[in-house]
Amino acid sequence: MGPATKEPQYQGMVEQAAELESLGLMTSFAFDDDPKRLTFTFSRYKFVAKLLAGREHVLEVGCADAFATRIVRQEVRALSALDFDPLFIADAKKRMNPRWAFDAFVHDMLSGPVPGSYDGIYALDVLEHIDQDKEDLFLANMLSALAPHGVVILGMPSLESQLYASKLSKEGHVNCKTQPDFQKLMQKYFHTVFMFAMNDEVVHTGYHKMAHYLFAVCADRRVS
Repeated sequence: MGPATKEPQYQGMVEQAAELESLGLMTSFAFDDDPKRLTFTFSRYKFVAKLLAGREHVLEVGCADAFATRIVRQEVRALSALDFDPLFIADAKKRMNPRWAFDAFVHDMLSGPVPGSYDGIYALDVLEHIDQDKEDLFLANMLSALAPHGVVILGMPSLESQLYASKLSKEGHVNCKTQPDFQKLMQKYFHTVFMFAMNDEVVHTGYHKMAHYLFAVCADRRVS
């Protein structure tokens, strides 16, 4: 027996401590650099999780260390997650918890279509890293795996937010958009595109020019 807590209902936490996984590579850095940022990340994943709840098989594109992926996994029947960086996928697999297991694999969406079929696909903080002249290739390859009547959710920082972005963020953000431009892009691929804005952890439908983050919820895919 190890040390005992003063309130017995917490003893299980002590006994389970050695089995609990650590934060992910990117998540650990964020927690050290700016802890409150994790609340924004978790809120974005919760928004996606609630919209995709009950889906049969969901794909996350650009999962990085996949630490928050479990929030979506909790609401869907099966989940796969990909990233183009093998280092992040290795980190996600190293920390994989069998209770919340999902498939994690390496794939560069600019190199070709993703294998499989999914009735829900989401990508958070990815599109802004794709050069504008390659965004259609990225979307076409991603949507090749979307099942009929599937739903796509994309999230990205707004163009207006970049005035306040950190130096590290700006180095990777090459394609941030205004909400109208983001919606126009997604309407090329879907008949129905609902736009949402976000400030800190609050998702809303308020004035988009004051939003720091944008969501596009897309359904009813156009057939060319």
